[in-house]
Amino acid sequence: MKLAFLGTSAALPTAERGLSCTCIERNGELFVFDAGEGAQMAFIRAGFGWNKPMRLFVTHMHGDHCIGILGLLQSMSLNRRTEPLEVYGPAGIDEFLAANMRTLGVLPPFLVTVNIVDAAGPVVATDEYEVLACGSAHRVESYSYILAERPRPGRFYPEKASSLGVAKGSMWHRLQTGHDVTVDGRIVHPSDVMGAQRPGLRVGISGDTRPTKELEVFFAGCDWLVFESTFSHDLHEKALETMHTTAREAGELAARAAARNLVLTHFSARHADESDLVKEASKAHGSVTGARDGLVIELSG
Repeated sequence: MKLAFLGTSAALPTAERGLSCTCIERNGELFVFDAGEGAQMAFIRAGFGWNKPMRLFVTHMHGDHCIGILGLLQSMSLNRRTEPLEVYGPAGIDEFLAANMRTLGVLPPFLVTVNIVDAAGPVVATDEYEVLACGSAHRVESYSYILAERPRPGRFYPEKASSLGVAKGSMWHRLQTGHDVTVDGRIVHPSDVMGAQRPGLRVGISGDTRPTKELEVFFAGCDWLVFESTFSHDLHEKALETMHTTAREAGELAARAAARNLVLTHFSARHADESDLVKEASKAHGSVTGARDGLVIELSG
């Protein structure tokens, strides 16, 4: 699993930072969280390609978080995407997309499904993972998300399989996917050739918000937490006024939530260098990274 930052600025882009767009790539599937203006250019630079299985999650209906969806749809269409696209977001996302696609004459040749997020809880559930939503505290209706993997199979030990006479190929695959196999009349169980089940990863995405107790509970135990850090704490009054979070507050929330790793993003254009914000958050949390456009993090538990 990879965490990729395509846009890390707040409301105003800078020469070094584009508008909000954070992606998780997992087993060839792409999870996109927000798409500010210019997201399609960031996609090209990231080398993601246009025809991956994809789900797009919008945290709230502010332009720096959703206008880029239109460019993505047009670029996907011109690049002959065939995979369906699922979009999730608060009330208004359906109207926004329909009106703009109609006005601009963007008619994607692939299926676009829009799902309204209106309550906390799972918004996507598959055999391998679920995506959870929680209301956040911003100036408009807004949501934070978690991509939560379900428990993963234990590590497969080829030497154990070979010693039990299990032929490499389809029989190995069956064992790795939790099925018994029969070898010379003997049943070989997955537990005979695999280690203990491993917990899945949990990756949290805050979107724009004030820190709240509800989010602290929601993000509890995340392996990776991407949290907005629009201002340094000397601009706390500005953070209160605009319903954003300071770096110190992000670090404190991550520490209380026992998140293993914190990544700061969504920096005000006032902050040309995120290093001071990282130092500020690090006073409360031991593992803090400052995001920048183009940063890719290989995720581990």
